Amino acid sequence: MIRKKTIFWIFLFIALAGLFVFFKEDSSFYQPLVAKIKGKETVKSIVEKHEKSVFEELEPNLTKIGLGTFPDKISILIFKEERKMQLLGWRNGFWYFIKEYKFTGFSGEIGPKLVEGDRQIPEGIYQIEFLNPNSSYHLSLKINYPNSFDKKKAKLDGRTKLGGDIFIHGKNVTIGCVPIGDEAVEELFVVASKAYNKGIEVIISPKDFRKDDSFPEIQSITWENELYEKIKTKLLSLPIK
Repeated sequence: MIRKKTIFWIFLFIALAGLFVFFKEDSSFYQPLVAKIKGKETVKSIVEKHEKSVFEELEPNLTKIGLGTFPDKISILIFKEERKMQLLGWRNGFWYFIKEYKFTGFSGEIGPKLVEGDRQIPEGIYQIEFLNPNSSYHLSLKINYPNSFDKKKAKLDGRTKLGGDIFIHGKNVTIGCVPIGDEAVEELFVVASKAYNKGIEVIISPKDFRKDDSFPEIQSITWENELYEKIKTKLLSLPIK
């Protein structure tokens, strides 16, 4: 009897551990099952569902910068220390502030993502890879971590298994992604769908270097100044009005 109970608890532990890995964040491994359970949504169906309400919400800000519709080019700035995200739209050679969103959850600490499972939000200059209308976190936008810089530094350090599946998503929990809540991610998803074909740059910074240009010291690496100089230079070069 004791042996059977022991086997049962071992089996249960393995099953629960497997489910955690299977369902973690917005894993691309997991998403086909989510789509079947939720019903297959598409980017188009999500946009049709939310476009009107999103435009009504953003119209005053868009009108203020001279846009009568959604911008066809956007940029996303993410600041970990401040726990906020800024959406910028492009018009006539300048970036214009559209809206700011607060994080609804946070994990890890200041510093770049180094290995799978470290719970860190990456830091660097990224692109949106795709929009996920069947996310387990309402809706999500996938960030192309690890990028070439991440891979280069990992090779230099001898690190492997860098992790991946990093998203901006809804809800209020995370283990390394950027959650902004369901309503906010609906807005971002619709706006991003209109600008996706021109590429969407995402700058993830430890803090807003436009306000404080001092670099955090990260004990686990030696190249943080190189990374933060790249991010700071990019932020300061943006022609924002």
